[in-house]
Amino acid sequence: MSRKEGRRIRGGIPMDAVSPFIMPTRTGASNTFSATVDIDKCEQLIRQKRLEGMAGIGMIHIFMAAYIRVISQLPGINRYIRGQRLYARKGIEICMAIKKELKLNAPETVIKLYATPDDTLHSVYERLSREIEKNRQEGDNNNMDTAARVLVSFPGVLLKFTVWFLKLLDYFGWLPVWLTKLSPFHGSMFITNMGSLGMPPIFHHLYDFGTLPVFIAMGSKRTVYEVNRDGETVKRRLIDFNVTCDERICDGHYYASAFKKLKKVLENPEQLLIPPETVIEDIK
Repeated sequence: MSRKEGRRIRGGIPMDAVSPFIMPTRTGASNTFSATVDIDKCEQLIRQKRLEGMAGIGMIHIFMAAYIRVISQLPGINRYIRGQRLYARKGIEICMAIKKELKLNAPETVIKLYATPDDTLHSVYERLSREIEKNRQEGDNNNMDTAARVLVSFPGVLLKFTVWFLKLLDYFGWLPVWLTKLSPFHGSMFITNMGSLGMPPIFHHLYDFGTLPVFIAMGSKRTVYEVNRDGETVKRRLIDFNVTCDERICDGHYYASAFKKLKKVLENPEQLLIPPETVIEDIK
């Protein structure tokens, strides 16, 4: 049976079908790793685009656009487990937490970027900028925060039962579409920019509620000096990032190929200015 967010994958290897029963929770099936990417070309592109009028563009936009580009070529990283079955997601949804004001005690909210495999850096920048501005203008009145306030107003026992019931509905794919669209736990990937806080990246856990298979944390930009083959000292600009991923959605070789592709795109970001030549569909 096809679920609202995706379609059931039936053509995988038998172990793919068995592993969700052996590892029934996302936290129990999590793998983590660290990576470093050279951002010299990214910073050049950011400077160029700011001069062209994209004043707020930064590494978060390039990172999101690069991840979307990887999904367009390796769609297996956009799968998810629900009801201990493997599904191919129909769309691309990237979740990100933002501060509503640049103040220490300002509240946070989570926004979603709805994307398509043929998105470019320009379309990601425009869509994300609109979403951030809309949520900051709405203050505490956006739909996600309103739903959270309703839940937290319940007595403890009723809230516990409500969460259990929502998890039960989610297991069978019976959550209403409007609720999954509000939920920060449903999506293709969650990204957090620790570099905006001047911090190194953390290893963030996955959630056992919802469908998020990947969590990426970006760290601060840093400068290193290295000696090249000619004996010259060269300056390099780097960003570290940590990834937590659900190992049940694809095998290690597939994940490795996807994140090697991500690093290659980030180190050559000019390709994000145009749509991909082809878009690859996931297996049936």
